[in-house]
Amino acid sequence: MRITRSRAVTLNEHTGAQVRRLCAVLGLAEQADEVAAVLADIIGPAGARALDEPPLWRSDVADDHTPVEYSVAFEQDGSHTLRLLVESVARRPGPSANLDAALSCLDRLAERYPLALDRFDAVRGLFLPDEPRGVFSLWFSIVVTRARVAVKVYLNPEVHGQAAAPGLVAAGLDRLGLTAAWPDLSSHAPRPTSTLDRFSFFAIDLDDSPRSRVKVYQSHFRAGLRELAHLAAACPLTDQDVLADFESTIGGLDSYDGRPLVTSYIYLAGQREPSGFSVYLPVRDYVPDDAVALTRTKTLLSGHGFDAAVLDRAIAAVTNRPLESGVGLIAHVSLRMGRPRPGITVYLSAEAYAVAAPGGVAAGAA
Repeated sequence: MRITRSRAVTLNEHTGAQVRRLCAVLGLAEQADEVAAVLADIIGPAGARALDEPPLWRSDVADDHTPVEYSVAFEQDGSHTLRLLVESVARRPGPSANLDAALSCLDRLAERYPLALDRFDAVRGLFLPDEPRGVFSLWFSIVVTRARVAVKVYLNPEVHGQAAAPGLVAAGLDRLGLTAAWPDLSSHAPRPTSTLDRFSFFAIDLDDSPRSRVKVYQSHFRAGLRELAHLAAACPLTDQDVLADFESTIGGLDSYDGRPLVTSYIYLAGQREPSGFSVYLPVRDYVPDDAVALTRTKTLLSGHGFDAAVLDRAIAAVTNRPLESGVGLIAHVSLRMGRPRPGITVYLSAEAYAVAAPGGVAAGAA
């Protein structure tokens, strides 16, 4: 359903207000103005467009095509990290134009922050062709903690088509000094002869520190706990009991036949085996409404010793609508295991353009 407003609010006004409120409730108020400005810069001309007009670009970042998604990471030390996944939208958007806009934005970010671009430069020739294919080429993640604002880039393994994705991931790992990681990663494919498991993101932290990561994401269609357990076994620091509890608390299905489950492996410099493993469950497809999604997520947070009331405050910072009136505000819930930062992350939609009606694909599973 479309959102009605009393005046013509722009995308920048809508998301900027959300970001400032999120920073306030997460103890990050000092960074609020900076993050709102960075967000507006990345989005580009689409940010000045009124929300009573259709999106300038049908971004795949969010279901309603808002080019930004928020996430709140619950850390083991009790702190919280705010993350923004953002797509740059050109004035006349299209795959190549949006890529050019993103690269220009990266140059501006490098002037603002001490970005380490050597690893990005090593793989850009693989992942950023002149005529990209797929739903995106280059997205940004802005990571906000009390100590700093950091930047990560997401690249598309299917930018040359789905069939080329495994080779592209293998080549990317090789160029980043992680050649030995590919045989280990491919040996843990849960369904080796199937096309149901697809590489979805290749992500690089743009900082020069021992904790700087390369992350390889996969989407798993019509998968369940068995496939997740097989994937998790690639990382020595995973706990299968914790994984099973996460899946049963948030989803509890034998097979997820709507939006796919997503996993990621974290690689630190010189590793063969991943140091971390995460699973992202698209809860919005498997609950009737956001009230049910919130109940399940708070149960998970409390079970891991986190203050679930923080999530209530984060949701109130994003919207004031009744949670029973829609589904998708809580888009994903993820479990992070291993190094460097285990915990739980909750992904929140900006809902700038629309709220999905309650009654998801698997609403009967509630």
